Amino acid sequence: MDIHLYFSLIPEALIASNLPPERFGQYYSTGNSYKSKGQSMFFEVDPNFRNEYFDIDSAFARCVPNAEGRPKHSVYISVYRVLEHLPVSALGKLYLTTAYGHAIGIERGSSIPRDPEYSLHLYQDMVPVNSLVVSNLDPGHFYESVTLHPEKFIRFPGLFFVELELGALANDPENGPVGDLPYSFIHHLREALLELKPPTGTAPSIKQTKLVHRVHSLEFPYRMVKRGFYIGNGHDMAFYPMPSHHELRDKYSKWWHSANL
Repeated sequence: MDIHLYFSLIPEALIASNLPPERFGQYYSTGNSYKSKGQSMFFEVDPNFRNEYFDIDSAFARCVPNAEGRPKHSVYISVYRVLEHLPVSALGKLYLTTAYGHAIGIERGSSIPRDPEYSLHLYQDMVPVNSLVVSNLDPGHFYESVTLHPEKFIRFPGLFFVELELGALANDPENGPVGDLPYSFIHHLREALLELKPPTGTAPSIKQTKLVHRVHSLEFPYRMVKRGFYIGNGHDMAFYPMPSHHELRDKYSKWWHSANL
């Protein structure tokens, strides 16, 4: 039976399993019985990947079906400092699983999006920290600001994060309508954005990022993903574009429906 290697993001972990990605996503989100326990996200990792930090071979030796032939669901290899020891080149598809166990896999994009003009962003950091921040830096420059060229004492060896929608608040943090934004911290979000938004006719604000929540829930509505997901380790960074709502409704209707229950 095949052995798969997965990099879980909720929580951070490296896991071996006999289950293929879609079945692993269902198991990881719902457990053995079909009962909602929470959404999950994970990368499929090249099974030939090895790093002396991980005892992958021993885990693979334990990842075997039981006497009745049922597959081994999971063998945890590490739950600490996984990202910093995992090169981006070893990562395959990113799988997004709903709380009801439906999973879709998304491919890596060809390039990192760059914004030519000053703009406001909302980022959910997920690994190795789970904080919520706003920034006037585009995703690539935001990643560099906390990994390669930090202006503060905080620095990470790598980062996995997602950009979330701001709606009208991206252009008018003070008076923009909330619309269908599902965030319960709108007032605090407006205040944080206003610290980054320069007054009209002046040079861009010196402050580039502002913390909204120091520790934030790792779960969020998939419909609020803007552009996609970003992962980097040192100088290597990759972008996984989120399919459009139209494509999700048409091609992955069961996933889309369960993601919005």
